[in-house]
Amino acid sequence: MMLPFLIALQFLTRIPVRLPGMPRPEQMGQSLLWYPAVGLLIGMLLWSIRELVEASSFLLQAALILAAWVLVTGALHLDGLADTADAWVGGFGDRERTLAIMKDPRSGPVGVVTIVVVLLLKFAALTALLESGQLGALVLAPWLARIALPAILLSTRYVRAGGLGQTLVDHMPRWRLGITLSAYGFVALFVLPGALSAVICAALIFWTLRRQFKRRLGGITGDTAGTLVELTECAILVTLALHA
Repeated sequence: MMLPFLIALQFLTRIPVRLPGMPRPEQMGQSLLWYPAVGLLIGMLLWSIRELVEASSFLLQAALILAAWVLVTGALHLDGLADTADAWVGGFGDRERTLAIMKDPRSGPVGVVTIVVVLLLKFAALTALLESGQLGALVLAPWLARIALPAILLSTRYVRAGGLGQTLVDHMPRWRLGITLSAYGFVALFVLPGALSAVICAALIFWTLRRQFKRRLGGITGDTAGTLVELTECAILVTLALHA
């Protein structure tokens, strides 16, 4: 059971992981079961960083936590967010044009501005949360976002043939994954303060983005899945900060 977890850890973070060999497609699919656990691990790491820098100003704490957040994830989902933003604006509502722009590795001005705005919102929300002592948000945001990620792969058609995303979708253990994600969501409601608001926020973002992705593309891609992660994290932090 450790190999699927290591696959998930290697894909979702930049934590050094050495796999014993090339994973089988079935093991790649099973790694989705461990995405929420990796999100929880990221959250605990952010919490630990805050404990280490507790004596500094709230602004500096927020900056260091956000920098660590980007570093540990390798900006993986920020890249997807930028590609999706560029494609959504440049695609002019056309499915094929939107998909073609997403494949371009270069980021346009819309993508860059979107990343800046999202990081600014995260930084401001983190500052407010740290000032109010709502540290549970450091765990809830990455945890719930990585529950949403396999959930959208489970529930939505993947429209980009080939590649890692298609392998994950084709070989995911659907029943086990559905039960596991439901259990994680249920546990989240009772673990940390502010969990109910965070779960409702995550559900609304999930429903809204999934609806838009299906309307424009007929499903999702890896970039849109990354967009879901980033916007879920941002929305949870902002929502909890507004109620701090």
